[in-house]
Amino acid sequence: MAPIKTLNREEPHYFGAGPAALPTDVLQEAAYDLISYQGDAVGIGEISHRSKPAIKVIDDTKANLSQLLNIPDTHEVFFMQGGGTTGFSSIVYNLIANYAKRHGGKVGRAAYAVTGSWSKKSSEEAQRLGFEVDIVVNTKDKKFGDIPPYSEWKPIAKDTAFLYICDNETVNGNEFKDVPSEEYLPEGVELVADMSSNILSKKLDISKYGLIMAGAQKNIGLAGLTIYIIKKSLLEQPTDDELKSYGIPLSPIAFHYPTVVKNNSAYNTIPIFTCHILQLVTKRLIDNGGVAAIQKINEEKAKILYDALTSFPGFYSLPVHNPAVRSNMNVVFTLPNEELEAKFIKEAAELKLTGLKGHRSVGGMRASIYNAVTLDSVKILVDFVTKFAKENSK
Repeated sequence: MAPIKTLNREEPHYFGAGPAALPTDVLQEAAYDLISYQGDAVGIGEISHRSKPAIKVIDDTKANLSQLLNIPDTHEVFFMQGGGTTGFSSIVYNLIANYAKRHGGKVGRAAYAVTGSWSKKSSEEAQRLGFEVDIVVNTKDKKFGDIPPYSEWKPIAKDTAFLYICDNETVNGNEFKDVPSEEYLPEGVELVADMSSNILSKKLDISKYGLIMAGAQKNIGLAGLTIYIIKKSLLEQPTDDELKSYGIPLSPIAFHYPTVVKNNSAYNTIPIFTCHILQLVTKRLIDNGGVAAIQKINEEKAKILYDALTSFPGFYSLPVHNPAVRSNMNVVFTLPNEELEAKFIKEAAELKLTGLKGHRSVGGMRASIYNAVTLDSVKILVDFVTKFAKENSK
């Protein structure tokens, strides 16, 4: 017999890294809106992306993000299709073009901090596209177990357009807790951050960033949409003919930031249902006290889980050996052997604790404790982590 379909569900204890858990009440409201939006005969996924209701979804979502992150008037919010990987290429195309505009046609360089799998992929994409790339720090030889202080990074070269960091590495479990100091980051070099897995998890000073990019699906939405928060001055670019004369490749028009912003994120067909999910999630965050409130909960979740893991140092190993840079979103750890790891996954699943297997490239365990993962879920996981270690330690 086929299961009875319902919009109700048992609250999941899901720790997947992305696409990730979303609040049940958001999904329930979105499910109704998918059938009929605001009493219309069609749903939110069927309306024109340039219709008044769709434009309102875009505008409301932008307003919610501006309120939650206290985005200053110097910055613009927009959305593009794709995820972080799309951002890897669009960022370097657009910011190198802007650098040429600001420096009379000079071709700028791009600096990258390689502190995990995703920043490594981003730097490799910029190199693949033919841009000049400087790696100012690379912790691969230390298995990405730390983020060194800025005093140990290579100096930023002259003619550098931007410094790129991945603020939170989902695979490797490390997170920046500050931004580069003025002593390290020269004036005019823009700070660019991939915040796909920790956007809206903590308070930010947006004025410190030239550009923030965040794929929605890892913490606050569905796959298919990426948030961009950019300093308005970085939207200025030379003409296509000028860029060609400088030897700078043109960005594909769908990812050309000035065009996207001019058309309010709807130059091509924005996935409006995905944007609506983001609208509902951000509204819910506002109603529940904003970013400060969720940051407090996130810090508590991370603390109790790390405390449980570090209570058994001979059993659980944390690859990020520097506690100061351990991620509050993606807690990675290993067990003494693969047999115990398989047993951990099996017994966790019996308690309906799922999504705990580590990324295929590194193995081990990974508990992604994003905004939608409740404190109660983490407490259940903590109890299991403790019980499992006691029962299986030699």
